[in-house]
Amino acid sequence: MKNVLWASLLAASMVMIAGCHRGESDATAGTVQAVQARVVQSQQEQVPASLRSTGTVHASETAVISGRMMAQIRQVLVRVGDSVRAGQPLVVLDDAALRAQLEQAEAGVKVAHNSEAAAQTNAALASSTLGRYKQLQSEKSVSPQEMDEVSRRSEAAAANLEASRAQTVAAQAQEKGVRTMMSYSRLVAPFAGVITMRMADPGTMALAGVPLLQVDKAGALELDASVDESAIGGIYKGMKVPVVINGESSVNSTGTVAEIDPAADPSSHSFLVKIDLPSSTQTRAGMYGATEFAHGTREAILIPRSAVVSRGSLSCVYALDGQSFAQLRTLTLGASHGNLVEVLSGVSAGEMLVDQPADRDLAGKRIEVQP
Repeated sequence: MKNVLWASLLAASMVMIAGCHRGESDATAGTVQAVQARVVQSQQEQVPASLRSTGTVHASETAVISGRMMAQIRQVLVRVGDSVRAGQPLVVLDDAALRAQLEQAEAGVKVAHNSEAAAQTNAALASSTLGRYKQLQSEKSVSPQEMDEVSRRSEAAAANLEASRAQTVAAQAQEKGVRTMMSYSRLVAPFAGVITMRMADPGTMALAGVPLLQVDKAGALELDASVDESAIGGIYKGMKVPVVINGESSVNSTGTVAEIDPAADPSSHSFLVKIDLPSSTQTRAGMYGATEFAHGTREAILIPRSAVVSRGSLSCVYALDGQSFAQLRTLTLGASHGNLVEVLSGVSAGEMLVDQPADRDLAGKRIEVQP
């Protein structure tokens, strides 16, 4: 009898508990909140395809300053970052040996001039003597042998004069060569610009052809980008392309294709494309940059940017399920196309999304479409 009583009480309790849960579920189902909102649909469309290329910003002209002779460096007159004008001295080399050679060459020129003057006097005397002997010959006053001797002396004097003149020219050329070498002891800026590299200090030995400084020409800069051979056919001189310079705080700029290398790099199968950049005080040589070149079309899923909300550092949307309940989804976004943005992951084509959700928390709420 006692067992029967306990069984009856347990059954009654189970019925009451089940009734309570059923009532709670019914109450919960009845309190699902419906929110009115506008909805938009994700679309799969053809969008322009582009090829991203990276590179480094360079000056339009760069000069590497190196010596033309071996000499000790006496002075380096500039530092990295200094602005220089065309013809400004940059490096001074030791020219003591060249000065000694110049003195010797100048002395040689003087000796050659004196020798030429003496030879010219002898040639003039021999020529006048020959003239008098010819007059005497017409008067039958000189013998043929005397006439031959005078003629030979005149010819020898003329030949000696020509040799002296040649020696003078050679001495002058030697002096000019030494002066030219002395000009190599002062290295100057080939154009106005900025010193971007310094590889030498006073006291070190400068060797012919070994770089000492680098000068970037002042003015316009360019982005040297490497482009894969698959896209080079669509690139042409004068083409406008978007450019982003790393570290630049201004908005993205537009560059102009200025030069395309006619031959590809055999190791990477890519072409060097030089892009002229607009003037900017924040862009400097050596910065990293990127650009994009048009490369046909491709399929992409697009949604209105107004449907995207930020949750912390994440981009999200509220997507509707089959019963119009909103689900918060995290997105991976791609390129923008006007008011639309490309979705790389998180949404499929044809899904309904809440438009302009603002700061409302719509997750789990049923959405009534607002006209």
